Amino acid sequence: MYKLFIKRILDFCISLIILIIVSPLFLFLIAFLGITNKGKPFFVQKRPGKKEKIFSILKFKTMNDKRDTKGNLLPDIDRITKIGTFIRKTSLDEIPQLINVIKGEMSLIGPRPLIIEYLPVYNQTQKKRHNTKPGITGWAQVNGRNSITWKKKFEYDVWYVENMSFLLDVKILVLTLKKVIQKKDVNLSEEQTSEYFNGNN
Repeated sequence: MYKLFIKRILDFCISLIILIIVSPLFLFLIAFLGITNKGKPFFVQKRPGKKEKIFSILKFKTMNDKRDTKGNLLPDIDRITKIGTFIRKTSLDEIPQLINVIKGEMSLIGPRPLIIEYLPVYNQTQKKRHNTKPGITGWAQVNGRNSITWKKKFEYDVWYVENMSFLLDVKILVLTLKKVIQKKDVNLSEEQTSEYFNGNN
């Protein structure tokens, strides 16, 4: 009952309430980042959701679009802005994803939606992470996030899918809030980027 109906109802209601509460900050960041990022306050990227259905994830833009002489984007560490660093450390860049939750593309709690390029290299067990909607935060995020290996992240994701419950979601939400307050493992730092997953790491 929780997985089929209650989780979606809670996702919608809680996300809508939070979005209304933070709307002044939300609108301020849209205006501020729109100015600093030359009219582009949002980072929009295609990601796989439940059953690998592709959707457009929304985040506040924290990096510029600087490229090298060949036209390729510079490494993340060279493109993140000062305000972007602050927004990431405080997890404010995640706020627009509440819109994804309200639309039914994401959940508040679930495996993080990764890039489309990883889809072909998942093994059959890792593919189970797409048996539920991706989340703004999840079991892997409160158990190390970027300090653990891809293998361990996927183990946490699959374990969550197989053990999803109301009490587990509450636990993850509480641990996430604790990490946000402590500014611990909540997002990529200016000095750290995720290693690219190739199916072997």
